[in-house]
Amino acid sequence: MTTTEFSRLVEYLRAARRALVFTGAGVSTGSGIPDFRGPQGLWTRGQQPVYYQEFMTSEAARIRHWEYKLGQWQTLARAKPNAAHAAIVRIEKHDQLAAVITQNIDGLHALAGTSPDFLVELHGTNALVSCQTCGERSHPGPHFAFFEESRQPPTCSCGGFLKPATISFGQALDGRELARAHQATERADLVIALGSTLSVQPAASFPLRAALTGVPYVIINQGATDHDRLPCVSLRLEADVGDVFPAAVDASLAASS
Repeated sequence: MTTTEFSRLVEYLRAARRALVFTGAGVSTGSGIPDFRGPQGLWTRGQQPVYYQEFMTSEAARIRHWEYKLGQWQTLARAKPNAAHAAIVRIEKHDQLAAVITQNIDGLHALAGTSPDFLVELHGTNALVSCQTCGERSHPGPHFAFFEESRQPPTCSCGGFLKPATISFGQALDGRELARAHQATERADLVIALGSTLSVQPAASFPLRAALTGVPYVIINQGATDHDRLPCVSLRLEADVGDVFPAAVDASLAASS
């Protein structure tokens, strides 16, 4: 990344009043969470993913899913937000944020302080457990403790199956979250994709949807993305998000003060 490219990023951030920030796994690697699809990732750790219909119809599949999620929980429970998460919160506090749309399920944006009104967790969150019958949500700690001791999948007081509040294979995305993401793309005056290969659909359609309205589109990622060659991309930085984005946010806020 050149000095000129960094200055352009700062200027885009300084001029924005409704920035749409789209985040992927590369934002959370600085918190010690491996890229889920990387060689050390949490994607399956040798296990086959459990499809939602399996979870709902098979006790064995529910046990397998909770076993898989237990490994994730033990890693995610130790993770703390990093400088990139904090930089996004600073944008919000300066009234320059349209929304954060994230593919991540680690809950770190919320933990960092991004307001629920601005946070769209497209793939759900491991920071909660939800009942598949009544929809009640609760803290996952007691449920994982129960499973770790009993090796029985926990159930809700209503009798429904409890499941970490993430979207499983074969499970529909939350329509309310999709609607909120669409609305955010319509009011954005800048879109920045951070730490994502932009290859997972429909998630990756949202930054592109915003960019196609004519607003600047910035991509910061280590490694190629599916949007790199699109003519609507205003600035493409090959860089670690944690190294570049917080510094650019600080510089933009200093220039605006």
